[in-house]
Amino acid sequence: MNTLIFDWDGTLADSIANIVTAMQRAAEDTGLPVRSARQVKDIIGLALPDAVAVLYPHIEDPLFAQQVIDAYADNYLTLEQQPSALFDGVHAALDELRAEGFHLAVATGKGRRGLDRMLATHDLQDYFDVTRCADETAGKPDPRMLHEILDELEVSPAQACMVGDSEFDILMGHNAGVRPVAVTYGAMTQEQLLRCQPVHCVDTFDEFQSWAQPQFRATQTTEAL
Repeated sequence: MNTLIFDWDGTLADSIANIVTAMQRAAEDTGLPVRSARQVKDIIGLALPDAVAVLYPHIEDPLFAQQVIDAYADNYLTLEQQPSALFDGVHAALDELRAEGFHLAVATGKGRRGLDRMLATHDLQDYFDVTRCADETAGKPDPRMLHEILDELEVSPAQACMVGDSEFDILMGHNAGVRPVAVTYGAMTQEQLLRCQPVHCVDTFDEFQSWAQPQFRATQTTEAL
């Protein structure tokens, strides 16, 4: 394994609380029923239009659906004036993984502008070989996002893993033929994640790093034989 593909929200960045609050405020702003924190967490990872459709399946007017999306975006930007922090250990771990020789990539349900803003905020613009966002390709759990990343890196699915905190990340990994790894500290519970049968499940980013590094070394040893 030589390629690590990460979700952003809830996997690298501690942004779940802001996403929940922004969606609940968007509902208030547009006169919709406010969904619970658990209900909102269960759609994190989907592209915004898909997330709104799951939370409010009765919305038939695409213009009104767009109003909800716009209200969410406005509220999220307001909350992110104090940017969401990276989870403990993420920045240092990415340094080490990159130095060791891993390809690093991001596959996120965020839009391009939002991801670029976060990468700049955390000085990570040059850390990832490839990034893909939901507004420029198919959303999760469709595997297209991962296929595009693998094609650009010229890497086979067997050489990669998808790391995420939602069932959509895990299912996308399965659909693309890459190893899905679940993190339990983000949007979804361990029980939800395990139902999707990840190949591994960790409670901290440090645990993921400790699992990934021997996989890379094993690959390097095999290739050297």
